[in-house]
Amino acid sequence: MFLEVTQQRNPRLIDVSLELHQQGAISPNTYVLDLDTVKSNASLIAGEAKKLDIELLYMTKQFGRNPLVAQAIVEAGIAKAVAVDPWEALTLSKNGLKIGHVGHLVQIPKRMIPEILSIQPDYITVFSYENAKNVSEAAKQMGRIQKIFLRIAEDGDFIYNGQEGGFTLDQLQEEVKKLEELDGIVIAGLTSFPCILIQNDTPTITPNAKSMQRAKEFLEQRGHQNLQMNMPSATSVATMELLKENGATQAEPGHALTGTTPLHATQQLAERPAMTYVSEVSHLYQDRAYVFGGGFYPRSHMEKALVGTKINNLKKVPIIKNDPTNIDYYGTLNTVDVKIGDTAIFAFRTQIFVTHAQIAIVKNLSTTPELLGIYDATGNLVNK
Repeated sequence: MFLEVTQQRNPRLIDVSLELHQQGAISPNTYVLDLDTVKSNASLIAGEAKKLDIELLYMTKQFGRNPLVAQAIVEAGIAKAVAVDPWEALTLSKNGLKIGHVGHLVQIPKRMIPEILSIQPDYITVFSYENAKNVSEAAKQMGRIQKIFLRIAEDGDFIYNGQEGGFTLDQLQEEVKKLEELDGIVIAGLTSFPCILIQNDTPTITPNAKSMQRAKEFLEQRGHQNLQMNMPSATSVATMELLKENGATQAEPGHALTGTTPLHATQQLAERPAMTYVSEVSHLYQDRAYVFGGGFYPRSHMEKALVGTKINNLKKVPIIKNDPTNIDYYGTLNTVDVKIGDTAIFAFRTQIFVTHAQIAIVKNLSTTPELLGIYDATGNLVNK
């Protein structure tokens, strides 16, 4: 999906990825991430957000909750993270990173709430009165007031399978009084996901944003002021103005940090691609070649790979997509015109935290490339 744009806009990353594998510095099933490009991308996004008065919270799941990358993003001007789930929040906090938001996709299990509160997130999203009550009780015991977001999920809103949950507008009206009576929490804003979709290479606002606006108007009539409008999905320099026009006060860049939103695959945007996936030809069988897997992603939309041992002999070969119902022990190349041991370089949309790949962090690609460390898919250092 991103192979051609990476060749065009960050060719040195492909060169270094090949060199690291051929030297034995990284193994197959390793993502290589260009730290300097991520930092530059984050700086561009932060600059645009400042112009539009939008607060940013960075997402780390797509690059494996990596603390080294997260710290570079902080240095570039995005101070706090959004955690996709409580385990991500704990991993980032353990590495000294501040948490701005947790709970908007994965709720916090009841008995983990005190631990999450102890790392002092700015906001916790709840899907129901019962979740809010659990946060309230834990916050009261700790003697603190926790700001919460209400997740809005109106009938007809766009919601991905496996991510269902939240308040319909009717439920909000029925339960708001009970929410307001809870001690230890304060309703600080609203959220939904996704608020933007890329359709036919065009950023499109979803019905979710309209539902959030209606919920906001209702809460304002009840005296709730200065409500945050947290509107994640596909946040980049190119989409932030659209978010602002639809009421966003917060956005949560994720794939734009690595230059891998769907929009980046077809347009030359401000952010540059910053990540490859490196494998190795394992064996040939009948009319196909097989590369070591473990880090492929079902929604990657990948089409081709670069295969070879030297920069000047890399071949672009078509791939056959894996069946998502099977374990990705291997990836498949639609050719036998390669050799066992050849490097295979891919560039596609991924979510490293759901793979068992490794991630190699590199910097100074344009001068003297340096491998800073190799981490697992959930942010733990494997080899320095």
